[in-house]
Amino acid sequence: QVQLVESGGGLVQAGDSLRLSCAASGRTSSSYAMGWFRQAPGKERDFVAGINWSGISTYYADFVKGRFTISRDNAKNTVFLQMNSLKPEDTAVYYCAAGILRRPVYSDSASYNYWGQGTQVTVSS
Repeated sequence: QVQLVESGGGLVQAGDSLRLSCAASGRTSSSYAMGWFRQAPGKERDFVAGINWSGISTYYADFVKGRFTISRDNAKNTVFLQMNSLKPEDTAVYYCAAGILRRPVYSDSASYNYWGQGTQVTVSS
């Protein structure tokens, strides 16, 4: 089992930045693919960003390209999501996920085996 705990969410104004962290514990492995998803009230959970085990390959949803950056520190079993130029439409609960598939489809939530409890991000206009 792998436990994922997100942190770093909060209430900010449009144009501000936030850095989310996702700390993994338990049966952790640096070979896991990692991803961030988000879910706004009344909407489906959407893919935000993904990163392969080494951190070399990253993937982003079109609506965050150029604003968000995903990274990982395998020595600390932590994944980060740097969010810049935040918009009110970025308001959502952000979830971290870990996947053990050899070739995950990063944007597909079914590729991930473990999920965190989520952290709320609220962006005011």
